Amino acid sequence: MTRLLERLLGRLPIGWLQLIHSPARFTAALIGVAFANILVLMQLGFLGALTGSIRFPYDAMAGTILISGSDMNTLADGSPLPRQRMFQALAVDGVARAVPLYSSRLDWKQPDGSLRTMEVYGVDPGVQTFRSSVISPEQREGLVNADRVLLDAKTRNLPKGVAEQVAGGERYSFEARGHTLSVIGLFTIGGGFAADGYMVTSDQTFLRLFPERSAGAPNQIIVTVAPGFAAADVITRLKEILPEYDTKVRSIDEAAQRDQTFQTTQRPVGLILGFGMVIGVLVGIVIVYQVLSTDVADHLKEYATFKAIGYPQRFFLSIVFEEALVLALLGFMPGFTLSLGLYALVGAKTGLPLAMTVSRAALVFFGTLLLCSFSGALATRKLARANPADLF
Repeated sequence: MTRLLERLLGRLPIGWLQLIHSPARFTAALIGVAFANILVLMQLGFLGALTGSIRFPYDAMAGTILISGSDMNTLADGSPLPRQRMFQALAVDGVARAVPLYSSRLDWKQPDGSLRTMEVYGVDPGVQTFRSSVISPEQREGLVNADRVLLDAKTRNLPKGVAEQVAGGERYSFEARGHTLSVIGLFTIGGGFAADGYMVTSDQTFLRLFPERSAGAPNQIIVTVAPGFAAADVITRLKEILPEYDTKVRSIDEAAQRDQTFQTTQRPVGLILGFGMVIGVLVGIVIVYQVLSTDVADHLKEYATFKAIGYPQRFFLSIVFEEALVLALLGFMPGFTLSLGLYALVGAKTGLPLAMTVSRAALVFFGTLLLCSFSGALATRKLARANPADLF
């Protein structure tokens, strides 16, 4: 390592030699930088899982435009809107199809007594509400019969053997809200932070499960644009005829983006994850600054001698920055490796879409370099003010 740095720097790697001169301090510094990396990478991973899981149901919708209640921020909130808005939308030029979507939450009691919170969607079995790659036409036909449901295969902590049983063609029955529901098939969306999974049933079964809901008040209306028409033009026409006091018209992609923004900036979970990243950065800055500041203090007389000989301030800065970069490089590698293992472990246990991306790893790596360089710049302030004559 010493020879490599000597070739890269074109001089003796004084910073590296000073770091390894005290192995205990060097090891503690690397552990601190690695910990800060793990903390930031995990917070970014959770934030990515939050935004990714928010998009799952939007991406599954078979449509281009979403008509919602005027107070809708997420798919799980907002007031239902009059079914009349669907018929008004169908009269707009460029609208090929408009279908209602009902949604609510259901607590599913497991055999062990624990509860699973399910996001339940009620759909018209006769029309395509979700993409055929998510729910096939055959599965939709099976929902015509009462109390039949489709279950998300990625539901967190499903009872053992349920997915295999249903995938093998057998039905699985359970009690919920006074009804015996039969799972006749599986689909895949994925759980999120608000619910453990998704369940799809017919609109009639949905109204049986939630008798307080009305068939004339769906939560969303999914609109498909006819071939040859631009979605933006159709959205403009819909906004012209639908009243703003109870209706909001957006593309599905825009609705998903607004949902992500709302949940990451207005909901506690997004704010907590953001605060966690700030804490990780501060931990890294404090640890690296403490190590470099102590190292400068320990060698202040040596630095003063160089300063008296005539070495410029940039020479001392290069030494401290060398130490900072070494800490950043060697601290990032174990932090990144351990984060990969934690991603896999947490993803397997929770079902959250935790995945390390190249952009995320690069962001944290360059952020670590910047963090350590900033700490190094702070650590050299005492050296810049030092007068060699006062140190002897």
